[in-house]
Amino acid sequence: MYADIIIDITHEKLDKVFQYSIPVQLEERLKVGAEVLVPFGRGNKETKGYVVGFSDICQYDADKIKEITGLSEGAMAIEGKMIALAAWMKEHYGGTMIQALRTVLPVKQKMKSRMKRTLFLLLTEEEGKEKLDFYLHKNQKARARLLAELLDYQELPYELVTKKLNITASVIRALKEQHVLDVREEQIYRNPVRVRERKESKPVYTEEQSRAIRRFREDYSGGIYKTYLIHGVTGSGKTEVYMEMMETVIRAGRQVIVLIPEIALTYQTVLRFYRRFGDRVSIMNSRLSEGERYDQMMRAKNGEIDVMIGPRSALFTTFPDLGLIVIDEEHEATYKSEQIPRYHARETAQARARMEGASVVLGSATPAVDSYYKALRGEYELLTLKKRAMQQSLPQVYTVDLREELRSGNRSIISDKLRELMEDRIRKKEQIMLFINRRGYAGFVSCRSCGHVAKCPHCDVALSAHKNRQLVCHYCGYEEPLYERCPKCGSKYIGGFRAGTQQIEELVKREFPGARVLRMDMDTTREKDGHEKILAAFANEEADILIGTQMIVKGHDFPNVTLVGILAADLSLYADDYRAGERTFQLLTQAAGRAGRGEKNGEVVIQTYSPEHYCVETAASQDYMSFYEQEISYRELMGYPPAEQLLAVLMTCKDEELLEKGAYYLKEYAGKRNRDGEYQMIGPASPYIGKVNDIYRKIIYIKHERYGMLIEMKNQLEKYIEVNEGFKKMRIQFDFNPINVF
Repeated sequence: MYADIIIDITHEKLDKVFQYSIPVQLEERLKVGAEVLVPFGRGNKETKGYVVGFSDICQYDADKIKEITGLSEGAMAIEGKMIALAAWMKEHYGGTMIQALRTVLPVKQKMKSRMKRTLFLLLTEEEGKEKLDFYLHKNQKARARLLAELLDYQELPYELVTKKLNITASVIRALKEQHVLDVREEQIYRNPVRVRERKESKPVYTEEQSRAIRRFREDYSGGIYKTYLIHGVTGSGKTEVYMEMMETVIRAGRQVIVLIPEIALTYQTVLRFYRRFGDRVSIMNSRLSEGERYDQMMRAKNGEIDVMIGPRSALFTTFPDLGLIVIDEEHEATYKSEQIPRYHARETAQARARMEGASVVLGSATPAVDSYYKALRGEYELLTLKKRAMQQSLPQVYTVDLREELRSGNRSIISDKLRELMEDRIRKKEQIMLFINRRGYAGFVSCRSCGHVAKCPHCDVALSAHKNRQLVCHYCGYEEPLYERCPKCGSKYIGGFRAGTQQIEELVKREFPGARVLRMDMDTTREKDGHEKILAAFANEEADILIGTQMIVKGHDFPNVTLVGILAADLSLYADDYRAGERTFQLLTQAAGRAGRGEKNGEVVIQTYSPEHYCVETAASQDYMSFYEQEISYRELMGYPPAEQLLAVLMTCKDEELLEKGAYYLKEYAGKRNRDGEYQMIGPASPYIGKVNDIYRKIIYIKHERYGMLIEMKNQLEKYIEVNEGFKKMRIQFDFNPINVF
């Protein structure tokens, strides 16, 4: 018997299976997924590896086959189904198998279990009193004190005895040896969920909600497992629909993974799910300690929880019988990994669901254009919720033209309309959220007088301002000098928009001195429970105004928020990315949806230099279909996803000349594979940042209508890179339909 092993070294040359013989002492203990120690290379250096399979046939010279040294102590084994998922990720996203295996193993190391120890009395009351008299007679005060407590309570926690009663371990050991007491040990889990209240109350569902729930149940009971897209306006009760679907799965004895885009959403999400499902709900995220993460993974593996909630990495929770994966706010860019393999949680969830016979539910008020495109083509089942669950009306939206504000003499980031409404809300003791759209900011240049944005004449994207006072297009490489005056109206008020949450906080405190202000951004949420503390304080109405970036607009539900101010809608609108319009629409719609979720009506102020832009207009009217129709027309015209599929090949190297040469040869080889002209190729070109830490960067874009053809091209390029020594000093990454521009 031989073991097939992937060596734990991230190098393309070693990205293959090696065979090792199995020593007799490990034959019964070795399983697929186990981490082992093996001799590797000419020097037989002891190296870690993962068992990915077994074989009766030796693929190499049997005399040269080395033997496994032993099992790696304390390492977590990878489940067989996770190895299959890792193989799928490697195939679809590139990178090495070991990188994929590390990704599907969120907890790498076993942790020491936390044990709860309890002392309990072995003697009858009569025997105990006799023994107590004996200890008192012998002046053994510590023994007498402990026995007296045990006679009163029968059992005592070990820590209470040692810390509060000041009884030493030697005294406990002596009484145990005399058969006076015994020590019982049981494992307890470090539980990060601190919610203790549980309210079992089901809402009255709308007809739309009932229809969606009924459809899922009919399919599930019939053994039909597929992907559903719930498109529901903000406040339409998507979470309640999720919970009913989850209950269907849990009642069938299966488990659920719920993905959320950010850790910031954990607090409210867990609260809602805990009230429904109790302590069989847990969380997984990077803010937990190693011990907490290990314990939650073990609870899931042992079938002690039914629901795991967390961001992207929670997808790899090893449940015994996974039945459903829910992806809330499925449009969010955070579901795409920035590390190799650059996987998308949505696609990977679907792959895992196919392997395990599970369903996938995607939910959003502003679905990704890619997802909606697939739903309209019948690849996903579309479930629509057009009305708010409590029949509240959608908020009243005001669009403020910042050009007009400047003309009227207001140079503040807060418009006259927003200031007026803020004063009104503070007077009424209602709450306000101020959102500064920092996502997608790439240094675009705009005129504050007329709203003109410097755009590339060859691409439909904004030019980006560089430190050398050049305006650069990051798609085609076009350059022109930075303007001193606006080329359209001649105004000197032209430049990059600079505003952050801290500056806005200071401004708000100056203008509204009586208001209680909270700020939520990366700086204020660094500590472990930073998000929870700020959100809990705002939910308890300990503050009047919450200022923040995109993390405050996702999924939060504050009934007393009646005003939302979007301070600068344009910050992501003109980023040099074909998804800029989509992101802006999503953020504006999500932000607007935070207002008026309780009994009181809500109002929203969108401040912009481009009130006529279709993304702003459709967000203000909460009209997703109008946005989608215009956006998909643009994508089809320009050949961007989902109309066509896109493969980005990023090449990096310290040697600029070598990189130029490597990029040329790689594109030339790709061209040879493109005999029929099916592929469209762009580049090699310098990406958004051409050099980072003295490492030069080049990028090649390859387009094709079919995703499978791009995978095939990626596989061919990987083989070419592997056999050519010239690529040895370069790092080459593949990214399909990239979320962020390189």
